[in-house]
Amino acid sequence: MSFRVAARSAPRTLSRMGSTAIRQTRIAQPSSVLKTSWAPLRTPQLVAAFSSTPLRQAPKNETDQELLAKLESEVQFENEMKENEQVPASIKDFMENSPYEVKDTPGQEDVFLVRKMGDETITVSFSISDLTNYEPDMYNEDTALSDEELDTPEGKQLAEAEAEEGLEDEGSQGPVPCRLNIVVEKPNKGALNIEAIAQEGAIMVENFYYYKDPKMAHSSSPEAVHGAEDVYRGPPFGSLDEDLQLLMERYLEERGISGAMALFVPDYMDVKEQREYQTWLKNVKDFVAA
Repeated sequence: MSFRVAARSAPRTLSRMGSTAIRQTRIAQPSSVLKTSWAPLRTPQLVAAFSSTPLRQAPKNETDQELLAKLESEVQFENEMKENEQVPASIKDFMENSPYEVKDTPGQEDVFLVRKMGDETITVSFSISDLTNYEPDMYNEDTALSDEELDTPEGKQLAEAEAEEGLEDEGSQGPVPCRLNIVVEKPNKGALNIEAIAQEGAIMVENFYYYKDPKMAHSSSPEAVHGAEDVYRGPPFGSLDEDLQLLMERYLEERGISGAMALFVPDYMDVKEQREYQTWLKNVKDFVAA
């Protein structure tokens, strides 16, 4: 898990707890409407059909002001973190030496790496959603204690020890696995679609498909997804002959899908997620302040 994502969660949790307490306090107070509900109704007054008095913007309530102040604090915090960071060497090296062109549209989650190699068009895509949705498995359900075991002194001691170990391991979680969708296509020859994982400087192939229609490899429309499901895509990659697996992996390496890309993708994904988060904060702050 990236340091930035972990740093955000702690203060956010505390603030939510504080906000919950404030809301409960306010709800417990009797409403002013209920206090005066017994008062006799006033005689309705005639209202003019129109008024020339200019409309006034309603003053911002207390919640708006608190939310705006918190958003400004978050923006300042993220800007300070950005000032103290440098671009990872893996990103700089990939940008300068890789034949792939990085296509990154601001506001979009997906990033595309595209290159030409002879008559082939190679596209590698990944998404920052892998980072924002990542939830590491910190506890093994098979070793979880039952309610009866927790009621015993030994069970309580064991639970406390496991909790302490979990807190120690929380800061040493491994890198986030990044899913890659790789498409190698040739004119009038269809496309190979490879699903892989980039993690710890290596690319691990999970599935290796072939489509006569390249649209099935690129498009996420319901029609394309349904069409791809009806096509025989081959056996699971891990069940293939080991020599065949090795040759397919070398096939990808020769097209630049190698360790350098495996290092680049997680670092770039982290930088992009930070950039998108800062933009999101600014947009929300500007909306609340308007």
